[in-house]
Amino acid sequence: MTEFNWVAGLLGGLLIGTSATVLLAFNGRIAGISGILNRAIAFNSKDSWCWFFILGMLIGGALYEYILPLQPTPTGASAPWAMLGGGFLVGFGTRMGNGCTSGHGVCGLGRLSLRSLVAVLTFLFTAMLTVFVIRHVLFLSI
Repeated sequence: MTEFNWVAGLLGGLLIGTSATVLLAFNGRIAGISGILNRAIAFNSKDSWCWFFILGMLIGGALYEYILPLQPTPTGASAPWAMLGGGFLVGFGTRMGNGCTSGHGVCGLGRLSLRSLVAVLTFLFTAMLTVFVIRHVLFLSI
């Protein structure tokens, strides 16, 4: 595991918060990734900005990974079936919760949304419960 770099974390948080604020201020849209992806797939001409948002995220990730590698990218030894199952559960939870963690956590809490506060507390509680069960009930060290 790599050592935590608080400067990179702070800069990343500032960039995410700034981009969410700019999108809301200039476009009137919330930077929830699941909603943006859903709008992009719907192929509505008034939502063509969604494709640029997604493209910007992909370019930003590529820049970080290949051009400006400030830190090594964490890797995992998870089985592909476990990652696919986890991805399915995340997608299902996103639909069930009417938004993803980025939409509720970054944008919803910033707008003082009670629904987003409940969603974020649910996400956190579920994550803590999952870690407890995996480490202390199943005795796995993942």
